[in-house]
Amino acid sequence: MQAIYDVPAPAKLNLFLHVVGKRPDGYHLLQSIFTLIDWADTLHFERRSDGHLLRHDLGASLPPDDLCLRAARLLQAQSGCTYGVDIQIEKRIPAGAGMGGGSSDAASTLLALNRLWGLNWPLATLMPLGLKLGADVPFFLGGSHAFVEGIGEILHPIELPPLTFAVLKPSQSISTQEIFSSPLLARSKNVAIVAGFPANNSSAEKTSESSENHQTVGLNHLAVNHEELISLDNEGIAKLLGDSTRSFGRNDLQKPAEANCAEVVQALHILESEFGNSRMTGSGSAVFARVKTPANEQEENLLNQKIFSRLQGLPADWSGRICRSLDRHPLQGWAADEK
Repeated sequence: MQAIYDVPAPAKLNLFLHVVGKRPDGYHLLQSIFTLIDWADTLHFERRSDGHLLRHDLGASLPPDDLCLRAARLLQAQSGCTYGVDIQIEKRIPAGAGMGGGSSDAASTLLALNRLWGLNWPLATLMPLGLKLGADVPFFLGGSHAFVEGIGEILHPIELPPLTFAVLKPSQSISTQEIFSSPLLARSKNVAIVAGFPANNSSAEKTSESSENHQTVGLNHLAVNHEELISLDNEGIAKLLGDSTRSFGRNDLQKPAEANCAEVVQALHILESEFGNSRMTGSGSAVFARVKTPANEQEENLLNQKIFSRLQGLPADWSGRICRSLDRHPLQGWAADEK
């Protein structure tokens, strides 16, 4: 195999994000549901025989040493592979959005090079490499929606119904460090630890032990609003999601983000007035609203026109679109089967 073209790297949304504790090393412990969406970057890979790792930006210039190159370098070093690669990237996911664009690019790079270089490593071998690159990378390697714990590395795959979102990204980005150090950062006093799931990472037990005031609950349950317990069966998922962002939890990072970035407040107000609900995703400045899934192409066009008309009155470096959830990551199954 000499090349792999048109490799997708989809974004994610945090349907809620609860800060539930802090590790001794300063990393905050989270509970969240991550969902994959169809806003995606596209990457192209051409194998080199000289071992060089090069990236070519097909749009706006990226940082010199981005997560794609770091992923390629880490995989090359760990495998001892003598091949190199030319990576072309069409960047569409906005930077600093909290949508995991860089982490998704890194995950797709690991999966693509695993094939291109003929390594054929199983997912269990790639997962620790992903975690070295960033806490969100294992989620994109995992390939499905997930209830997430720890710093983002403990994944419990879940099924979600098809979902549609209006997503808006202001021009400003937010410093993650400022958000997590803000006195406005909310924190749950009662932490529910999912019991009965096989942990994807040995740190699951350590995370449970380091969470303060944790409460162990029954199989397939999680905390919503830190008070109500919802089952992760079909009925529980339906109750959890409801029909808007107000149906479940919150993003504990939103208040400090609003205090640090006026454009986040503006974006939230725009979606609230247009769709009746809004929430920030992750630790970036992007916000989203749950919208009714269009029944046909005409309804979908009307939704996109709403976003487009709103963008017309905003600075040119704002971006937004209607997004659908993905049932599975497009690259699920690209790692070799476990032996």
